[in-house]
Amino acid sequence: MSQDLQIVLPEILLALYAMAALLIAVYTGKDKVASVVNWATVAVFLVLAFWIGVSGSGDQTAFDGMFNDDAFARFGKVTILISAAAVLAISRDYMSRRGLLRFEYPVLVALATVGMMVMVSAGDLMALYMGLELQSLALYVVASLRRDSVKSTEAGMKYFVLGALSSGLLLYGASLTYGFTGTTLFSGIIAATGDEVSIGLLFGLVFMFAAFAFKVSAAPFHMWTPDVYEGSPTPVTAFFATAPKVAAMGLFARVAFDAFGGIVGDWQQIVSLVAILSMFIGGIAAIGQRNIKRLMAYSSIAHMGFALMGLAAGTAAGVQSMLIYMAIYVTMNIGTFAFILSMEKDGTPVADINMLKMYSRQQPLRAMALLFLMFSLAGVPPFLGFFAKFGVFTAALSSGLVWLAVLGGIASVIGAFYYLRIVFYMYFGEEKDGLDSTMSPVAWAALMASAAIMLLGLFNLFGIEGIAAAAAQSLVN
Repeated sequence: MSQDLQIVLPEILLALYAMAALLIAVYTGKDKVASVVNWATVAVFLVLAFWIGVSGSGDQTAFDGMFNDDAFARFGKVTILISAAAVLAISRDYMSRRGLLRFEYPVLVALATVGMMVMVSAGDLMALYMGLELQSLALYVVASLRRDSVKSTEAGMKYFVLGALSSGLLLYGASLTYGFTGTTLFSGIIAATGDEVSIGLLFGLVFMFAAFAFKVSAAPFHMWTPDVYEGSPTPVTAFFATAPKVAAMGLFARVAFDAFGGIVGDWQQIVSLVAILSMFIGGIAAIGQRNIKRLMAYSSIAHMGFALMGLAAGTAAGVQSMLIYMAIYVTMNIGTFAFILSMEKDGTPVADINMLKMYSRQQPLRAMALLFLMFSLAGVPPFLGFFAKFGVFTAALSSGLVWLAVLGGIASVIGAFYYLRIVFYMYFGEEKDGLDSTMSPVAWAALMASAAIMLLGLFNLFGIEGIAAAAAQSLVN
């Protein structure tokens, strides 16, 4: 038991911190300590990320295989913790100026992060569901954090109702899987799929994969994403676009390989179809968007399609390319949302991309940083986003999925249009009155750092290629 508790110690410590912060804030004046709790949460996230990244080694399991501590889980956890810390850091000033910086916000983010860490380490259907619901319940609340806004309340309600639907699909799929295999452990499920797979078990797989597609906002289960992104406070939208995506994609890969790794040919078709629909629906729908938060919602749908292309390859190289893609995607989104947080006119947040016309004359450095990020999101060489897409295309081709790679290339060209339109507005559009120059130092640093990473990372990907390869090997093998 002590060995099991030692393996899950990071999750236990983060949960204890969240509960302690909640009690301290309640008994010391609530919102007066909100800023302290925010920065303390950032520090805890970074310390845990460093600890997991440095001290972790080998593959271990806890609670009779229900919890995995391997290189794949550690990669996911470090990415989740760093991205959550970055979002809390860049959003503090925005939340404070609008009276939204309540102590509940960082505490709920911490609890959601505990759920995400359990998700990527799950080795059992029960542990999977526990982590997923802990994440979801916290996110339902933060989506409607702006209590005086009808749109924010609507966002929380839509996310809750559709999230409950996806949880129902997951539970039904899990019950079918349990019924036809006699176990909820992934190791038992993969052993049961060694012989001929029953049609009932395939139905269970389909229902669970549909629920995972909802969590990563992949088409055709993407319907909640644009409204929730638009209605939620911008810092919450930034959080939705980063850490939960990594956790859900990690969970998707964990179940695909740990539980159903023996029938790759069966689920490969499902993942390929979802990838194609996501790439095209996300790319085409984003063209007509003028609200930058809705545009980023459809952008995330399309990007999840590209990440799923790596997963569809069904190989260690495919998982490696998916992990690298998610790490780069999160970095691009942190920088982009750091900029979106600064979009104000007369002190009021604006989201209309028309306000960016000739922005390069007002803020040339910020415009250049956003240009780097837009080019990277579009997959234009030599920026890092190009190498992310190149990796998943290569994985698909090496697995014989030529048709998927070709369709992905077409979708990438379509998607480039709406990113380059923002660049066109900033440098060639008709000049507008312009946005306020207000931007917090932390958000400015995040914008510049992520833009620099997009350009400088092409030399060696900052070493994540080897780490992702080890993580993929630990999962697939």
